[in-house]
Amino acid sequence: MAYFFLRLQPPRPTFPHDGTGEEMAAMKRHAEYWHRNALAGSAIIVGPVFEGEGAWGMAIVEVEDQAAAQVLADGDPIIASGFGFRFDILPMPSIISRPPAI
Repeated sequence: MAYFFLRLQPPRPTFPHDGTGEEMAAMKRHAEYWHRNALAGSAIIVGPVFEGEGAWGMAIVEVEDQAAAQVLADGDPIIASGFGFRFDILPMPSIISRPPAI
């Protein structure tokens, strides 16, 4: 198994503060998708990162290889929405993480 950092680039630097109703509905489907992947165990952590006047998304995933990380990214409904989002996929050769909470 391997770890990857996925950075979701929004369609414009002011997103989500100026998101349309359609974009925000697509973001809801995006969040549901990543919640399912977290429950399935492939997504370790997922969430928005606020920067400047907007935000971008991040996920750390544990999958077989970069092709599997690409499949996760391509399966995100926000990519299929056609609103101009895209993922950068970066390998993480190792991670340090706290032990699971008991």
